[in-house]
Amino acid sequence: MMQSWLKTIVDVISNIDPAQFGPCEPPPPRMPRVYAEQHESDEEKQFRKVFHQLAGDDMEVSPCELKNILDRIISKHKDLRTDGFSIDSCRSMVALMDSDSTGKLGFHEFKYLWNNIKKWQGVYKKYDADRSGLINSHEVPKAFKAAGFGLNDSLLKMIIRRYSENGDLNFDNFITCLVRLDAMSRAFKTLDKNNDGKLIVNTQEWLALTMYS
Repeated sequence: MMQSWLKTIVDVISNIDPAQFGPCEPPPPRMPRVYAEQHESDEEKQFRKVFHQLAGDDMEVSPCELKNILDRIISKHKDLRTDGFSIDSCRSMVALMDSDSTGKLGFHEFKYLWNNIKKWQGVYKKYDADRSGLINSHEVPKAFKAAGFGLNDSLLKMIIRRYSENGDLNFDNFITCLVRLDAMSRAFKTLDKNNDGKLIVNTQEWLALTMYS
């Protein structure tokens, strides 16, 4: 059974075309706050004020804080079907966006995630064709492609099994899945030194890549 499962994973990964992935540019490295503030645009300065209100004086967002922020926002959108973001999903999102391994999201990491969530919220609403508040299995391929990820049938089926209930993706599962896709495809492109769509990693590197997510 284990051999069959591994073969399925390998087959799916082997059929992925890396060129079809469209992750956004990653957040820039964390800079000293004084330096960063001196070189920010007016829009970034305004966003930093909002971030300070959300994150508090430490200017970092923990998984619990991220859950509270997202649930508060989603509660205002009655057209989005959701059970609320679970703490495990928020831990995963923080880990995937946590470029400096602090266990929390700094300003640029949070801004990157925030901008993606806003963009993917628009995609979710657009491809919820029947206005059910859910993305059903027939709507998933176009929705993911519009979000920047053209996936093959095998991977789409795997995602639907993992993230849906009866073939339907609610908003929090849709976002959680896209955050993972974005982060893992960025990691792949970073590690693909020859730009040939192939990776050679040892066990420790593979575990480091997959376990903290």
